[in-house]
Amino acid sequence: MKVLVPVKRVVDYNVKVRVKSDQSGVDIANVKMSMNPFDEIAVEEAMRLKEKSVATEVIAVSCGIAGCQETLRTAMAIGADRAILVQTDVELQPLAVAKLLKSVVDKEQPGLVILGKQAIDDDANQTGQMLAALLDWPQATFASKVEVSGDTVQVTREVDGGLETLSLKLPAIITTDLRLNEPRYVTLPNIMKAKKKPLETVAPADLGVDPTPRLKTLKVAEPPSRAAGVIVPDVAALVDKLKNEAKVI
Repeated sequence: MKVLVPVKRVVDYNVKVRVKSDQSGVDIANVKMSMNPFDEIAVEEAMRLKEKSVATEVIAVSCGIAGCQETLRTAMAIGADRAILVQTDVELQPLAVAKLLKSVVDKEQPGLVILGKQAIDDDANQTGQMLAALLDWPQATFASKVEVSGDTVQVTREVDGGLETLSLKLPAIITTDLRLNEPRYVTLPNIMKAKKKPLETVAPADLGVDPTPRLKTLKVAEPPSRAAGVIVPDVAALVDKLKNEAKVI
């Protein structure tokens, strides 16, 4: 069984994000970029399935600029067998990414697609669900445990009330949550080996997809600074402030 793992290039989670002076977006010039942490968990889970002889091949795929090759090389250093880059300079939105991934899935015919539940840059949490809808495949989101048996996969997912276990028929879509696993450390020998693994580059036109954005970003702004906390003498004063100043009750 092939496992397809979409990965996204994002600003590293340790970097303090700054908004451009014209408020057109986030400044990423000379900023460290890395693989989206949730996608890293997805790659790790795919590798564990391969180590259990459940998966025969792990394919990493990314959509975006040429710089995404670095992210794909990281995925191959973790253990992915090969990679596909859908290269475009167009700003990609979740629906466009889902359509591009659908075309890749139609071509590669994987038995399982594992991707992060959301990217830490836009926090959209949409691509996995949109891909499942386009493919008409069963989906399990926010997975904290994955067990494949034959042509079914059991997924334990985190919900507000606790844990929920779903049984899906393969092929299926799974999106990963933080507690699914702890990604392995990428060693230097594996980084060197990744440089020799095949990386195919295709254009959206080759897949028959128009990635033109459907939504327009009007403005990106810093969140307002938080006011200093206030110590109140008693509950009555607290209720008064919540009612008359904060206006939350």
